[in-house]
Amino acid sequence: MSEDQYGRHDDTSRHDSDFHVPPMPAAPPPAFPAPSAPPVPLAPADGVRAVAAAVLNLSGLGLGYALLRRWALAALCWLATALLLFVALPADPDGVPAPALALYVVFLVAAAAHGARVGLRTPLAGLRQAPLALGLGLLLLVAPAGGVVLYDDARDEATQQMLLDRLDKADQLVQAAGEQPFLTAQADFRTALKTYADLRADHPGSRAAERVPARMKTFYTTVGATYEQGDYCQAVEPLTYLRTVPKSLPDTDLGDLKSWPDDRLATSLYECAATALTAGEATWAAQFGELLTSFPESEQAAKAEPAVAAAVVRTERDLRGAEPCAAVERLRTLSTQIDGVRADQAEVDAALDKDSLRATGSADAGTYTCGVDQYRDGDFDAAQTTMTDYASAHKTAKNTALAKKIAIAAEIAQTVPAAGKTLPTARKGGSISVTVQNDSPDEITVLYTGPVTGSFTLKGCASCKAYSMVRTITPGFEPCSDSGKNYPQRTISLPVGTTYFLHKPMNDSLDTPASDTAKLESGYLYTECAYTTQSLGTTY
Repeated sequence: MSEDQYGRHDDTSRHDSDFHVPPMPAAPPPAFPAPSAPPVPLAPADGVRAVAAAVLNLSGLGLGYALLRRWALAALCWLATALLLFVALPADPDGVPAPALALYVVFLVAAAAHGARVGLRTPLAGLRQAPLALGLGLLLLVAPAGGVVLYDDARDEATQQMLLDRLDKADQLVQAAGEQPFLTAQADFRTALKTYADLRADHPGSRAAERVPARMKTFYTTVGATYEQGDYCQAVEPLTYLRTVPKSLPDTDLGDLKSWPDDRLATSLYECAATALTAGEATWAAQFGELLTSFPESEQAAKAEPAVAAAVVRTERDLRGAEPCAAVERLRTLSTQIDGVRADQAEVDAALDKDSLRATGSADAGTYTCGVDQYRDGDFDAAQTTMTDYASAHKTAKNTALAKKIAIAAEIAQTVPAAGKTLPTARKGGSISVTVQNDSPDEITVLYTGPVTGSFTLKGCASCKAYSMVRTITPGFEPCSDSGKNYPQRTISLPVGTTYFLHKPMNDSLDTPASDTAKLESGYLYTECAYTTQSLGTTY
């Protein structure tokens, strides 16, 4: 074949031939889109189907969306339900947080509404019959309803356990407090009691509240343990506290526990008060007062007044002991304490008044014995005060005259201790005449003691003056020797022996009274002269 035959063709050959090749396109043809799945056909509107989809979504399982083949929305329902379960479980006494529950309900309502709108014209997959789907949806609503019931039961059980835990903590608090002194543990006991009271008042039907009455027996015995140990004084306060417990548990039948502390408290009050009374402590009066007013008919109250009377008698015996002054003081204190005890029964009050009067009378009578003891112990200042007070308060008592003499001797002995070596007697007069003159412008009291004790006063000498110190040390100085002066004077009769004199001005103008010691012998006349320098002096 020639090149002309196969390589080239002229216009004449193209017109003459029946076969021709079309020209090549300038660009490739445009691409056609790939075929897609046909859209889901819309079904006729069906209200039953819409309601079925809504109800199925209300179960929280997203089944409405699943039957409508809306898998993403169904997964969203599953996620919301899972989140709710995560928040709600395990069951808590406070339940599901309100915001979470509200959001979940709003979500279910929205899912139901949207499911109804979509299901109105969308056929269901799997369940073709809408009534059957609706029935299934209604049946599935039992699941969340049952879940609510089960959750409430679980929540109630959680609440019960919480209350039991609270009860257990209160029990542990009582046990720990029982190992401490009541004053230290009192706050813990009150805290535990408040827990018991709250359980009974706020949760009366709970298992914990039903166990409170049984716990109270342990509470009472723990608080009142010191009584069983015989520590009556320490038992008073906790037993007093236990009597207030029924007020904290008004709705609890405590049975015999209401009166459980009474006899124990009465015993504790009596035993503690009796011990304090014997020991001379002041706490007994308040405790006997509490016993006589709180338990007036008790066996213990009947023993209170006799114990007081016995204490008075016992203290009276001490007046004859080594410390009579202490006994006098205890009797006076005892009388004052008895006056502070009041009883509800008139006969007990009268007996206590009699005990108080006896204590006072014995103390007054014992004052003389106290003064004698002070004198013999060398406490002359106290003896003077005691005997002066006694003589003033007992003007007609048989010991009054001697008490005055002891007071005189005690005053002299404060300046001349040797004067206090012998207790004065009631002896009077003697065979020796002693004249005491006052060469002083001051009125003076002359005290003397020895075989005979007494005192008298001398008026001041109107024409006399105080001597200078230089004059008194000048040789030949003799006071009371001026025949031209009328010296106030008094003559007394004294027995043989040593007599101690004390001169003191009536106006107490001198800090230190003047004193003199005279050894009197038979056959002599003695003169005692009082004069004034810077202090009062004497000479013979």
